Amino acid sequence: METRPAPLDGMNHDDGLDEFRVSSPREIQTLLRQLLDGSVLLNLNASDGSVFTSAIWTLDGTRGTVGFNADPADPALQALLECEEATVVGYLDSVKLQFEVHDLVLVHGNKASVLSCPAPREMYRFQRRNAFRVRPPIRTSPMARIRHPDLPDAEFTLRVIDISIGGCAVFLPEDVPTIGAGVMLSGVRIELDADTRLDVSVRLQHVTAINAEAKGVRLGFEFCRIGGDALRILQRYIDLTQKRGKLMALS
Repeated sequence: METRPAPLDGMNHDDGLDEFRVSSPREIQTLLRQLLDGSVLLNLNASDGSVFTSAIWTLDGTRGTVGFNADPADPALQALLECEEATVVGYLDSVKLQFEVHDLVLVHGNKASVLSCPAPREMYRFQRRNAFRVRPPIRTSPMARIRHPDLPDAEFTLRVIDISIGGCAVFLPEDVPTIGAGVMLSGVRIELDADTRLDVSVRLQHVTAINAEAKGVRLGFEFCRIGGDALRILQRYIDLTQKRGKLMALS
């Protein structure tokens, strides 16, 4: 089986993802050390949808703790502390790492503050390069139906630009109110073709300008809650779309 990124929220059940789990204390310490030595930026995702970006500052293997850089004045940090736990996501080259942290405590030092917590007992490791992204054929009218966070009574149908096992990009026309990065949207319906429909929760990762003539922007969403059945449906769709693209290139 190829290693592919998947939302961590969907791994609590038997989704056939055990092969991606890292549970060896020695291996976990090695990965944490690589994150520390590389000053790798990490997103600490709180349960309320807020995101605090940091990097590992200290690592104590004897005590079994890890400390993240922390700015006490950062509003995202305060939101994270109220949740007391988070899902950490970061990349080592082509490998995406995800792990849970809990019992977060802000420790104030003379020159800096550190967000301290017990080191994770398990991690998940995925090959980022295998998150193959495909462009659905326009003729199938690929759409994402969402409710705007500022207009909950209004449903918007947005065209899906591309999709992977970990997320999708959609086109937001200029006449639709913008959405801020980090916002979580639940109950999103993605319709890729007559046989592929998914109900997911997503988090907006970034907003990207396309060009002056586009009259809109590109929204990059990450899937946050997607079950095993939906993952298999999506993977099958991606594989078939990829194969069709190769056949068309050869014809």
